[in-house]
Amino acid sequence: MRILLVEDDPMIGKTLQQALQQDGYAVDWAPDGEAARTALATGRDAYALVLLDLGLPRKSGLDLLKELRRAGNRVRVLVVTARDAIADRVAGLDAGADDYLTKPFGAGELLARIRAALRRVGPQEGGPIFATDGLTVDLVGRSVRLGGQEVQLTPTEYSLLKAFVIHANKLLTHRQLVREVWGGAHYEDTQHLLRVNISNLRRKLEADPTRPHYIITEPGVGYRLRTESRVSSAPSNV
Repeated sequence: MRILLVEDDPMIGKTLQQALQQDGYAVDWAPDGEAARTALATGRDAYALVLLDLGLPRKSGLDLLKELRRAGNRVRVLVVTARDAIADRVAGLDAGADDYLTKPFGAGELLARIRAALRRVGPQEGGPIFATDGLTVDLVGRSVRLGGQEVQLTPTEYSLLKAFVIHANKLLTHRQLVREVWGGAHYEDTQHLLRVNISNLRRKLEADPTRPHYIITEPGVGYRLRTESRVSSAPSNV
């Protein structure tokens, strides 16, 4: 798989490029936003993933990301940046990033995030049946099973779970989920509904809703549907 690394710091860029190549990826390196724009214009399917810094010369990473999404380019984008404020994370994800990783980080974590992004399953990629660790969602039959037993969901709960399935492993902000489920409804009017439906989904799907395995909270940002192996987690506040 080919990755486009967009990083203006030569030392960080060289280190990341070597780490990715050692893990078997082909890597092109763009030192600024305009160079990345040119590389991405060579072909929509040229890259499996873009590692994107935000603080870039000539064109900011956020502007480049917005431009890609406006043009309909759905290449997976993992933001890798020193900007660790909640507002920056939300802005990056709302602009269309698939994940957001703040510097400094270990090579192991970066490679795990890349694998998760490339595993993301949607109905166009993995077909109408989604399955992970005992949870099965039939997107055609609109049925949900857990451990072989059918789970009864309300229409809103199902719409929320469907959004998670389509973007499995992707961090979705509160605002993105509201758009997916409630469409044009005002964000401020639906925040409470989102929290209630997340709680209801966890009650129906999780063995222990306070320590969720499937629907994971990213505090202050949003949620993700995890399709990886079970790990211990601290109690989660919706």
